[in-house]
Amino acid sequence: MDFVPIPAGRFTMGSDTGAPAERPAHVVWIDAFAIATTPVTNADYAPYLDAVGAPAPAFWRRAGFDDPRQPVVGLAWDEAVAFAAWMNARLPTEAEWERAARGGVERARFPWGDARPSHAIGALPSVGATPANAFGLTDLSGVCHEWCADWYADGYYAVSAPDNPRGPERGTRRVSRGGAWRHADPWSAVAHRSSLPPHLRYSDYGVRLARDV
Repeated sequence: MDFVPIPAGRFTMGSDTGAPAERPAHVVWIDAFAIATTPVTNADYAPYLDAVGAPAPAFWRRAGFDDPRQPVVGLAWDEAVAFAAWMNARLPTEAEWERAARGGVERARFPWGDARPSHAIGALPSVGATPANAFGLTDLSGVCHEWCADWYADGYYAVSAPDNPRGPERGTRRVSRGGAWRHADPWSAVAHRSSLPPHLRYSDYGVRLARDV
């Protein structure tokens, strides 16, 4: 699994033209960190199952989800956290995810720019399915939702800390980011927010790891 460094800096998070939960656009400072270039794959996850004897994720080895280069999906949030710890890593915060996904480019609609891809996504693709952004990250939209560390709240941006925000102190849903293959429109904008109760295991939910530097 390859990690790339994301430099410390400020960026504009959210959107004033998107869904209400994406508003307001606000400037956030993020300390330096590192993030994986792709979501965790089946090949990445298999040694963990062998080493610790953890239950396999939902959809493990099911046809259409079993290629080693496909993202591992069907992970509950706690399972994603446990795997990250085993990898000496962690889940990114929502703000870190958006900082990395934007690639240092302010206000672009998608991680790679403003143009919507012309091809359709009809099934879970292998990683590397989308153009890389300026930080070298792929699969940030159109592939799978990626669990983040934060609890979710619709109105959090109105009260977000300006430096290294970590979401509400409590909640019932965890943040996820990234458009997913099974949606009618998989190409979600980089500011788009999604969430799910943390115990659920869906066929379009995976994880991308982060590390402190």
